[in-house]
Amino acid sequence: MHEIRRGPWWTLPFLYLGAVRNILLPDVGRDVPFTISNYPYRDPHGRETVTFVREYLLRGRTRRFDATMVLHDGRVVDYLGTHQHLAVDLDLQVQDDGSLRLTTHGQRFYEGPVGFRFPLLLSGEARLHEWFDDDAQEFRVDLQVRNRLLGFLFGYRGTFTCEFPDADDAPERLRPVRHELRT
Repeated sequence: MHEIRRGPWWTLPFLYLGAVRNILLPDVGRDVPFTISNYPYRDPHGRETVTFVREYLLRGRTRRFDATMVLHDGRVVDYLGTHQHLAVDLDLQVQDDGSLRLTTHGQRFYEGPVGFRFPLLLSGEARLHEWFDDDAQEFRVDLQVRNRLLGFLFGYRGTFTCEFPDADDAPERLRPVRHELRT
């Protein structure tokens, strides 16, 4: 990642809390080495699922941001973190130039029997732009998470290349601890 950023100092408690379950990163940095592991698999509920596990080497320690995407009833749901506590609806759009724009909305929290929607005023809305740079022969990514009232909370931008391993299932270390059925 060329740059990992965060909002003002008062966003730190929120970011550290999210880091406990691999949902957010409280750290900042430039030229941060990272890997992203995407693997398809069927979750225990029979849904087609794809891992999006990002591992960042920041100040000598590895931080993770875990997400698993499922297609459910014609919509894409992104479960965030190791325990899939947060479910986020995704709006995916392919732009005229072939790039992908992803916007989040409709966030929900799940823990045991408890489940509720986050009011938009209390949650972040992510906007991700991802594309392939033909000249550089690498992918580019730019993410910003903002709150309507509080402004910028978190973001990163960078480049990556891909390897395509022979695998038809996600390694266990990249799967969430639990799979949430509620969307």
